[in-house]
Amino acid sequence: MNTQVEIAGVKFKNPVMTASGTFGSGMEYSDFVDLNRLGAVVTKGVANIPWEGNPTPRVAEVYGGMLNAIGLQNPGIDVFIERDLKFLEQYDTKVIVNVCGKSVSDYVDVVERLSDRKVDMLEINVSCPNVKEGAIAFGQNVDALTQITKEIKKHAKHPVIMKLSPNVTSIAEMAKAAEAAGADAISLINTITGMKIDVHRRKFALANKTGGLSGPAIKPVAVRMVYEASHAVNIPVIGMGGIANGDDAIEFIMAGATAVAVGAMNFHNPYATTDVIDGIEKYMKHYGVEDINELRGVV
Repeated sequence: MNTQVEIAGVKFKNPVMTASGTFGSGMEYSDFVDLNRLGAVVTKGVANIPWEGNPTPRVAEVYGGMLNAIGLQNPGIDVFIERDLKFLEQYDTKVIVNVCGKSVSDYVDVVERLSDRKVDMLEINVSCPNVKEGAIAFGQNVDALTQITKEIKKHAKHPVIMKLSPNVTSIAEMAKAAEAAGADAISLINTITGMKIDVHRRKFALANKTGGLSGPAIKPVAVRMVYEASHAVNIPVIGMGGIANGDDAIEFIMAGATAVAVGAMNFHNPYATTDVIDGIEKYMKHYGVEDINELRGVV
């Protein structure tokens, strides 16, 4: 039974990885999860300098998931290289570094710093606000997405995954733009913008007012967008959004995803990633599937 998948020449032992921002760099979860079993660890977003993130409260529970407005708090690339990458070197799993920034030059700075590091792929978070263009996210404008993808590809020594925002009119259009600009793969979906109001305190539940909705509530939207994106491009798609078990993962793969990422469920169940791996293997045995790749895009 083969669970291996390949993305841009990188071979993964199985299609299950972590979603950026929900697993740190694995340190917090290594007591619960054997990181060697994962297809890949996708790190929390890292910028060229430390970011403090948004004011608190930054997380709120909602029906079927959670809202977060962390603001991509991170220690910066220097600490990340010395602490996180060194930690991950001891494990036999692929490492995908999520990169964030507030300008194209911010992203390029991080990408260049990682050029000689033991990293397998880069995932570029284009849901960051472009401070030079009125703070609209890079991933919400075709021209901005095209520009940043092309520029990163000029400097990257590793295959590049563009992580797309669902907060757009046409996900297929954004996927095509990323592919045309040279992306090696795309991942989706990032969180959906949402809001919660505390009716007893008459205040917003988050200091930022709005936050990113993740968890099971967004899964049907994510499956639809993965289906649309995978039919619009010829590059691999990594699907995510509300994956809690093996059947959820198989659903994304049948919609066209080559690999999947487990996110919000890590907070609910620290064993979620390995549970999903076990669930995929159980499904394959039950239905006599010899190769996970047979299931990709079957619907």
